[in-house]
Amino acid sequence: MIQRIQSVFLFLVAVAMVLVLIFPVWHQVNPDQTQIMTLDAWSLVTKDVASEQIIDSENKMFIGLLAIIAAGLAIFSLLQFKNRPKQMMINMINSLVMLTIVGLMVWVTHTANEVFNPNVNGAFVLGFWAVFAGLVSNILANRFIRKDEMLVRSVDRIR
Repeated sequence: MIQRIQSVFLFLVAVAMVLVLIFPVWHQVNPDQTQIMTLDAWSLVTKDVASEQIIDSENKMFIGLLAIIAAGLAIFSLLQFKNRPKQMMINMINSLVMLTIVGLMVWVTHTANEVFNPNVNGAFVLGFWAVFAGLVSNILANRFIRKDEMLVRSVDRIR
């Protein structure tokens, strides 16, 4: 049934993945405060602070594509409410996709930080934390789906 609490959590997973696509993931300022490096779901951009000109841009499209896949899996899982085991499997795959996103974000920021400003860590912002919100929502959705499945099995046993 689409009005169950797990449907709300799966919708929140999709919203969190859209937030990853929209908002930046990480910011870092170089030691003399003349350049800023920003990672979003699509690129790693270095800008001059004074003129706002882009100095360097690297394509990081794989993060955005994985976020789109995670949002799509959440919506697909939301629509599979009649088949709870399939829904749980889709959610487990989605958890792996989101963990991959987190791993890639950390790896990209770590390698960029080594070159740009190795003495100071950058700041993770909304796009990064949205992945964790989506991960927690996905885990909660799976928990409630499992709870429903156990309830259905116990009712079948009583008959």
